[in-house]
Amino acid sequence: MRFDILTIFPDFFGGPDLGIFGHGVVSRALRTGIATAHTHDLRAFTHDRHRTVDDRPFGGGEGMVLKPQPIFEALESLALTPKPTRDTLRAADSPVKETVILLSAQGKRFTQATARRLATLDRVVLICGRYEGVDERVSQLFCDEELSIGDYVLSGGELAAAILLDATVRLLPGVLGHADSSRYESFGEADATLNAEISENCHPSRSGGPASSGSDESSPQSPPRSTNAAAGLLDYPHYTRPAEFLGVPIPEPLGNGDHLAIRRWRRHAALAKTLANRPDLLPNADLTDDDREFLASLGYNLPT
Repeated sequence: MRFDILTIFPDFFGGPDLGIFGHGVVSRALRTGIATAHTHDLRAFTHDRHRTVDDRPFGGGEGMVLKPQPIFEALESLALTPKPTRDTLRAADSPVKETVILLSAQGKRFTQATARRLATLDRVVLICGRYEGVDERVSQLFCDEELSIGDYVLSGGELAAAILLDATVRLLPGVLGHADSSRYESFGEADATLNAEISENCHPSRSGGPASSGSDESSPQSPPRSTNAAAGLLDYPHYTRPAEFLGVPIPEPLGNGDHLAIRRWRRHAALAKTLANRPDLLPNADLTDDDREFLASLGYNLPT
């Protein structure tokens, strides 16, 4: 997977041993060739001696606006055609597995679901906004979408680009140490989705492929997973050794080896944490009758 980042501050992202490119899972993905990341200095596509990338807004107002011409030339150097051409290719059953994204405070909120969608592409081009914004014609002519990482304003899109890159790269196969690490976590997929995949992999008569060496965890004859899929909730709390720290013990179900009890405790703990920190997620979460009863016991009733 390839990332191209258009910015007036390419040094923000560092090099092979610096910044986001030189640390953690992003560094691992780049070193192993699972992903590549390239920064492009917008000032290299200007034609005046001051390398001007911004100008005053038409109609007056505060601040400066990034000009469209340097961005257009940068995109052109990457062999990116205007959006109508790419849309035509998609419509002609020749899928273009790439996208151009403008990072701005006016964009749709970036979510884990968005990261999962982007992780299926071959190329993601990120335009980092700056100053008061970017000339709207850039979005109209070239961008497939505008994204924001939250309901606040940053001084530029570089931090947002780093966050989007990290959140997407960690979902690529082979980046994390365990294939399921990105699935059983906050904002993860629903149990029904994962159980369907498990069942498909474990029954060659259904899938036409080899049977999995693991047990079918959606089957009543096999032991259940001790982990729930998040299904749109926050992750459950995690504990490690020692079993007691500064007088605070781990929750009792986690130490008794009963997988059903562990699974139920983790689900309830995830619900409680979501209710405490992100109650806005609950109306759209994949909830069972037991989930709803537990939430009601905490004094929360889902809106009808």
